[in-house]
Amino acid sequence: MKTVVERINHWINVLPKEFKLMSEEEASNRPLPNKWSKKEILGHLCDSTINNMERFIKIQYEEEVYVIQTYNQEQWVTLQNYQALPVNEIIDLFQALNKQIVHIVNNIPDEKLMNLCDIGDNELKTLKWLIQDYVDHMEHHINQIKNRDE
Repeated sequence: MKTVVERINHWINVLPKEFKLMSEEEASNRPLPNKWSKKEILGHLCDSTINNMERFIKIQYEEEVYVIQTYNQEQWVTLQNYQALPVNEIIDLFQALNKQIVHIVNNIPDEKLMNLCDIGDNELKTLKWLIQDYVDHMEHHINQIKNRDE
């Protein structure tokens, strides 16, 4: 988990610098009407953190295999209206939420990392896998933010 924590801390520190390099207009630009802006992608990462925070905690104490509840990502981004927020507010939220994720991960006993969760269709994964997947998902979207030519 040390590497996972290092990766999260890296983005807590580096991602704000990426957004400082772009204007509010660039951060708000939607490449297509049905595609998220960079701000909305960042907001989606905040939503992912909120949902995964609950999962990382509950998987540690649920007695049965914890079943992952999905959430409607499009609705979360739309209803929170990240597009209307200043990018600095979304960055602050991203940093605060991920600092808490780091705190949670640092406090998970090793034996709890093997607790199972059902990620859908009765596919079982460990809490350790889910945490690593969370960071992979985050970095996938950060690469979209960094590499999108608009």
